[in-house]
Amino acid sequence: MIEAIAARLAAYQPSVIEPVGARAAVLLPLYQRDGELRVVLTKRSETVANHKGEISFPGGAVEEHDADSIATALREAEEEIGLAPGHVRIIGRLDDLITISDYHVTAHVGVIETTRSPYIWRPQAHEVAEVIEVPIAHLLDVANLIEFPVQRNGETVTREGYRFGEHVIWGATGRMLRNFLEAAVIGLDGTVFDVPDEPSSSVNAPPAAGLPGTPA
Repeated sequence: MIEAIAARLAAYQPSVIEPVGARAAVLLPLYQRDGELRVVLTKRSETVANHKGEISFPGGAVEEHDADSIATALREAEEEIGLAPGHVRIIGRLDDLITISDYHVTAHVGVIETTRSPYIWRPQAHEVAEVIEVPIAHLLDVANLIEFPVQRNGETVTREGYRFGEHVIWGATGRMLRNFLEAAVIGLDGTVFDVPDEPSSSVNAPPAAGLPGTPA
């Protein structure tokens, strides 16, 4: 499946935004473990300045010494979760996006060497509370794509996200994840799930732990 995803991403033409505002890059790591292909994310700690407790991909602001956005994504992944750059093969790029905090984010997809499984994560305690491995099959199950209300500027608005246990993956991270699934996974031979145009209502779903009150 990994090579099929790599082929899809090689043919994908990501939406590239002309440089604007502060630049950042993230890594969407793919990881084979126990016969399942997974996506690696982090839960941000309660000591970071922004987006406390939210789910995100490893990544951060571009620094002057970074050769390009791939270098930024790999550097940040090593700093945040101990993922060595030499253990990752970059296989594609997703659409650029602008976050609510006005960061211009470039997302790269990378595959962790299968010989490194199970990977020994070394989360940076100040930034990362938990490393989360989410199976692709879980994300493709329509029951896990939910809607929920959040407060923004004094108004209640509806957002969508992916539920994984007590976590909800939403905001910019959720949009990048959906971009990846639609561009590289859905429709592959053997894929038996699909992501609907409209997520399921979560009115009767129990609240997710750590769900913030303002959208990302």
